[in-house]
Amino acid sequence: MDVVHERAAGMDISKRDAKVAIRVPGKRAGTFTTSVSTWGATVPQILELVEFLHAQQVTTVVMEATGDYWKPFYFLMEDTLPVMLVNARQARNIPGRKTDVSDAAWLAQLAAHGLLRASFVPPEPIRQLRDLTRARAVATMDRTRQVQRLEKFLESTGIKLSSVASALTGASARAMLDALVAGERDPQALAQLAKGRLRNKIPQLVDALQGRFTEHHAFLVGEYVIQIDTQTGMIDRLTARIEDAMVPFRPARDVLITIPGVSVAVADVIIAETGGDMSVFDTPGRLASWAGVCPGQNESAGRVKSSHTRPGNKYLKAALGVAALSVSRTKGTYLGARYRRIAARRGPLKAVVAIEHTLLVAVWHMLQNGEAYTDPGADFYVHTDPDRTKNKAIRQLRNLGYNVTITPAAA
Repeated sequence: MDVVHERAAGMDISKRDAKVAIRVPGKRAGTFTTSVSTWGATVPQILELVEFLHAQQVTTVVMEATGDYWKPFYFLMEDTLPVMLVNARQARNIPGRKTDVSDAAWLAQLAAHGLLRASFVPPEPIRQLRDLTRARAVATMDRTRQVQRLEKFLESTGIKLSSVASALTGASARAMLDALVAGERDPQALAQLAKGRLRNKIPQLVDALQGRFTEHHAFLVGEYVIQIDTQTGMIDRLTARIEDAMVPFRPARDVLITIPGVSVAVADVIIAETGGDMSVFDTPGRLASWAGVCPGQNESAGRVKSSHTRPGNKYLKAALGVAALSVSRTKGTYLGARYRRIAARRGPLKAVVAIEHTLLVAVWHMLQNGEAYTDPGADFYVHTDPDRTKNKAIRQLRNLGYNVTITPAAA
């Protein structure tokens, strides 16, 4: 096998240290020697490692993406060394020989022969934006959990507010909860706090607000409300910070929000996770594969064993899922019609993944060309395949045993 890098380094990183294997030419022509040393994970020791690698004149440095432990090494090396981050699945060692030392030596050997593909690591501005959007996603999930805990706790008091109000975080429901915590127990008085369209349900609210609500319940509900307010404030501050970080990428976001179902928040996540630069991904298929929204390949002896989607970027997949579910409820759009057509044949879950794939393909082309989205309409299938219904009927007749032939049209 050809040697691409005569001087290569492989790093197996843990929380406290890193095993570094240096593979260099041996004394005899065509031979190579590998030495492994241990380096600490603190910044001063990493800087010493950088000087050591420079002295060894390595032309490639490979490290596995192990949790978050690779980040201090990569960020301190990326400016001065040819460092490469690789997926651990693509650099597995031989079974039965799993040690930190052997893993580092194996990485150095793979790197020397050019058998590894670099993972996508965005530049610093995108990394900061990604930190913000991921923190907002986590805060949103935490707030949702607190709302669910509050709803479950209210069930133990007999208060069925969530069965009448659409959300416990709405203005009317929040006013009623605050009054309950403050000591108000009269269902009529509580129901009068309803606002807007909820006032049409005051009789239902009176029944729903009759329960066994004591001071003990008031204390815990107040604590849940405080937690929800804390998470809401954090989300608002993160959103404001994201708006400041999005200034260089607003033209790309303005293009993305023209896609049906893609909100500003979803567009923020797409830009933060992909970097907004489609030159990193050669084709739309590469982008979909990296994101994990395309069928996997597992074929042996001519049999396809599985086509489940591969693990991908969970934050990007979650945002695309929100957009897919949103566009599935639209009418008169190509994406909505495509979702309903696939859902009728394959089920809603596979239809969501198909729409996620379609969205990413559109994102790739739009960011590559800088063009806004143009919806072809719900009747796009009719224009592109007018014989779909006829061909389906012919297939059904053939499956029943009829010898159906297609007569070519007269010239």
